[in-house]
Amino acid sequence: MEDKKPIQLDERIYLMDGFDLGVPERTGTYVIDENELTLVETGPSPSVKYIKKGLHELGFSLEQVTYIIVTHVHLDHAGGAGLLLKECPNATVIVHPRGARHLADPKKLAAGARGVYGESFSELFDPIIPVPEDRLLVKGDGDTLPISESCTLKFFDTPGHAKHHFSIYDPVSYGLFTGDTVGVRYQQLIDEGIDFFLPSTSPNHFDPDAMYASINRIRQMHLDRIYYGHFGMTEKVDKALDQVSEWLDIFVGIGEEVVSEGKGYDVLASRMLEQVKGELSMKGVHTDHDVYVVINLDMQVSALGIIDYLKKKKQ
Repeated sequence: MEDKKPIQLDERIYLMDGFDLGVPERTGTYVIDENELTLVETGPSPSVKYIKKGLHELGFSLEQVTYIIVTHVHLDHAGGAGLLLKECPNATVIVHPRGARHLADPKKLAAGARGVYGESFSELFDPIIPVPEDRLLVKGDGDTLPISESCTLKFFDTPGHAKHHFSIYDPVSYGLFTGDTVGVRYQQLIDEGIDFFLPSTSPNHFDPDAMYASINRIRQMHLDRIYYGHFGMTEKVDKALDQVSEWLDIFVGIGEEVVSEGKGYDVLASRMLEQVKGELSMKGVHTDHDVYVVINLDMQVSALGIIDYLKKKKQ
């Protein structure tokens, strides 16, 4: 893991692997090389050492970092913000209006994640350090951020995965940093020529109607690229959005069946995984492929979100 170099996506954007969960090509931090050096996502705190190493390998110092943008405040995207900020003396963290208070006081956020990850929590996420309020900058829908004379980033509210989620449009590459709103890109499969994207429906803000609306809004932007939190960039924008929409239909449909049978999230996760394995087996992916370590975890967390949503809907 230690020897992996940052990936150069073009002449100004790089991707650093944060080895979230100890897994390569799971969660990444993007570097936008403009006058104001800008990072998108920090990953959890254990990823910060990889960010520091990656910046050094790219020839940047921590003092050069001006902005650290987090698409949303889930710990696998923003948990390392406080720790990284301590070593970036000139940086400001940019966050959605609904997320700022959670970065300033992350106790509630940590408690929620502890409920999902249990005994693994400390190893995966500690330490979680508050971000000083005077180093937070809130950006809402339609707000902008100039980072050079030729590049002004623009923020778009994109709920569905979380209410505290925005996406960031880069006008130079015609690309959008989408966090988790339009799902997960499985680099391990793409390396084998299989384009595969699944929605991320984790608790406790998952809302399929909001997610469909965000997907459609993004589709209407006619992007050249999507930059995923998990993991990497695709230029097959329509294909990716189509796949995520289709799987969202499938997963919610399975969830409704499971709830009607009076069963829980573990049954839902199992059926979702079975459906994915069936699809991938037709593409030649064996059931013992390494990618299932990650997909299985995704199905567990996504099932929790779907069950949570369906229970709220019934109330």
